[in-house]
Amino acid sequence: MTDRPAAAAGGKLLERLLDGEPAALAKAITLIENAGTGAAQVLAGIQSRLGHALVIGVTGPPGAGKSTLVSALVGELRRRGKSLGILAVDPSSPLSGGAILGDRIRMAEHACDSGVFVRSLATRGHVGGLSSATARVVDLMDAAGKDVVIVETVGAGQSDVEVAQLADVTVVVCAPGLGDEIQAIKAGILEIADVLVVNKADLPNAERTVTQLQGMLSLRGPGTATVPVIATTATEGRGVTELSDAVEARAEALGGSARAARTLAQIRLQIADSAAELLRRQLNDSDDDGLHALCRSVQRGELDLENAARQYLSGYLGNKA
Repeated sequence: MTDRPAAAAGGKLLERLLDGEPAALAKAITLIENAGTGAAQVLAGIQSRLGHALVIGVTGPPGAGKSTLVSALVGELRRRGKSLGILAVDPSSPLSGGAILGDRIRMAEHACDSGVFVRSLATRGHVGGLSSATARVVDLMDAAGKDVVIVETVGAGQSDVEVAQLADVTVVVCAPGLGDEIQAIKAGILEIADVLVVNKADLPNAERTVTQLQGMLSLRGPGTATVPVIATTATEGRGVTELSDAVEARAEALGGSARAARTLAQIRLQIADSAAELLRRQLNDSDDDGLHALCRSVQRGELDLENAARQYLSGYLGNKA
C-alpha cells in the first residue's frame, strides 16, 4: 500500500529540487545516500531533467593537492558564469560512517557563493575511490540546474579509476617528488586521463615530471586522444585558466559520446549492484539444502570457495557463472 504522506513529501521535495533550491538539494542527497523513504520517487522524477551538466572527475594520489586545485578551478569557472556542484568523496569514519576529511572546510572561500554547492560523501567502505551513491548524487546536482559538477575522489591511488565511468572529462592530478610517474603506470590512472595536471609546479623537478608524463603518454599507442599535460600552482592560481580551457575543449570534442558512455557504464554498475544486493538478501534468508551441501563439500576439502560459489550461481546464470 502506498504511503501517501511520504509520497506527498517526496513530491514536494522533488519540486523544490527541480527549482534549484539548495536546501532541497541537500535534503535530497541525504535521502538518497541513506536510501530513505521517497528516494525512488525523487530519482524517477529527475530523469527528464538530466544531461545538462558537464561532469568533471578529479583524481590522483594523496598529497597532490586535489582539493586546493578544485577550489581554484571552481573560482575560474565561476568567473566564466558557471554554476557548480562539488562532490568530494572522503574516507569514512569507522564509528559514524560519515565523511572524515570534510572538503567543505577546504573550500570555505566559496561558502557564501549561491552559485556553488559543496557536499562531502563518505565512501562507506566502497572500493574504487567513490561512494556507491555518487552517481545518483551527481544526477541530483544535474537536475538542480548546475552547469558543472566536479567529483573529487578520495585519493586512493590504484582504485581511483572508477571515476572515469562517471565523468565526462577526467582530470588526473600529480605532484613532483611523490613518485607519481610510477604510480600512474601501476594504477592505470594514466589510461583514464583526459587532462593530466602536475600541481605544485613551484616545487623542484616539476618540469622533469611534466616531461616524464608526456613521454609516458606516448605509450598509449596510435589512435588515442592527445592528452594535455598542464603545470599548475593551485595556491597561486597559476595554470588554472589553462586547465579550464583544456577541460572545456575536451568536453566540446567529446560531444554527446561521453554522456552516452557514462550512461551505459552507470546502467552496468547498477545492474551488478542490484543483482548482488538481491542475491545477498536471498542468501541471508535462505535455508537451501543445496547451499548446505556445498558447505559440507568445502569443509571436507572436496571443493574450494570459488568453485562452490560458481556452482551455486550456475542455478541463476547457467554456464555463464
